[in-house]
Amino acid sequence: MTVATALAGETLDAICWRVLGRTQGVTEQTYALNPGLAAAGPQLAEGTQVLLPDITKTAPAMRETVKLWD
Repeated sequence: MTVATALAGETLDAICWRVLGRTQGVTEQTYALNPGLAAAGPQLAEGTQVLLPDITKTAPAMRETVKLWD
């Protein structure tokens, strides 16, 4: 697990993006790891310690390309 420190007025999703590079699914996991964090409001106080989940970086799934004129 990674511990991140909030900058002044930073939101939780901004911390997830800054540290982990994504927010999808991570913000919810972070709230689960930090009980009571939602009560702090949308903007966290400077210096708030936030426990972030471990995520695996995977390559994006390949999509099949549709060709209009085959």
